[in-house]
Amino acid sequence: MTKLPVEPERLRARFPALTDDDLDAYVTITRRVLADPRSRGRALAEVMAAGERAREHEAAGAAVPEDEALALRYLLAVRKMQG
Repeated sequence: MTKLPVEPERLRARFPALTDDDLDAYVTITRRVLADPRSRGRALAEVMAAGERAREHEAAGAAVPEDEALALRYLLAVRKMQG
């Protein structure tokens, strides 16, 4: 299993606004992105694109596929951590 750069417990202590759902998205996506060092940039770009597609689906009132919803949750969690 890929080691996380920051453990969820530390994030929760530093950013109390993070929910369990936020931390789940952080853990899932971060592990996926870090799994293969050769494709990290591409993996992160894919997450960003999926998150944007999820926003577009939501704005249009359409159903959001599960992978896009996870990407959007990740982006929203990162936004909370950036202040």
